[in-house]
Amino acid sequence: MMRLSRYALGAAIAVVVLAAGPAARAAEPDKLLPANAEFVLTLNVKQIIDSDIIKQYALEQLKQALQGADAQKMLTQLGLDPLKDVSKVVIGGSGTDQSDMKMLMIIHGKFDPDKLFKAAEAMTKKKADNFTMLKDGKDTLFKFQPDTGNPVYATVKDEQTILAGTDRKLVTAALASDGKKAPVGKELGSLIAKMDEKSSLWIVAVVKDKLANLKGGGKRGPIPAELKETLEKMDSMTLVVRITKDVVFDVALGMKDANSAEELGKMIDEQLTQLRGIVPFLTASKPELKGIADAAKSIKSAVKDKAVTITGKLPGAAIGQALGKSD
Repeated sequence: MMRLSRYALGAAIAVVVLAAGPAARAAEPDKLLPANAEFVLTLNVKQIIDSDIIKQYALEQLKQALQGADAQKMLTQLGLDPLKDVSKVVIGGSGTDQSDMKMLMIIHGKFDPDKLFKAAEAMTKKKADNFTMLKDGKDTLFKFQPDTGNPVYATVKDEQTILAGTDRKLVTAALASDGKKAPVGKELGSLIAKMDEKSSLWIVAVVKDKLANLKGGGKRGPIPAELKETLEKMDSMTLVVRITKDVVFDVALGMKDANSAEELGKMIDEQLTQLRGIVPFLTASKPELKGIADAAKSIKSAVKDKAVTITGKLPGAAIGQALGKSD
């Protein structure tokens, strides 16, 4: 997650969809977010763990993984039970690619600062090449330098908050925050206000003028000129995922004008038509994926004013069937 790029963010939003859910409660920006944040991801950990799908298909596996000898030893040292103590994870940041991407992760829950600090300090002695303790005035931070890639700075703000960031200044700024008002910009704040606070996951991003240098690459080759030109007219992207007994998704792509929205809408419709034709062939030899294939047929897109939306639903029964755990 710490290496989330504009391509990863775009891909995540491009492949997920939504159906109408319960009455929404407007989200509010986390008060510790960076002032220059251009995107925010919020993961409602507690809601996901308490959801019917996770309880039915994944909770026991998660518990077993955490009960392994190494995991149990580490969690005991930290005084942490992820399934009970972590309630929400928020990631906010800015940048156009990995070279200038800066992000802050805010973990909310119930923590034991003393145990966390002692465990982190022990790591600075055990793995001194990778872990360093830093003093910043009255604050204590821990720097993790992986064998490859950029460092991560982390600390415990209080009994309810852990901070980790790719930039030291982002962490110290969050520590210094009075927690009274979120410092995010007007555009990002407006997008956040449209999100559902009760949802399992939501992402908002202000991408205006940030998709001008998309190049593509890999096996798929460069991005087609027509698609590239249309994506350059995108101003914002939002995603909402709700996990209950089913999984539903909502993607909204805000464009500069109605014409560019129509252009993108047509491209998405063409891709969805192809998807509906291909999926049955891809799943023909795997009966357990029939429910997934049927769900793919329900994906819909629409254009309204300057926005393109994509909606759909993945039933819990289809997920259970794919996992070989259907009733």
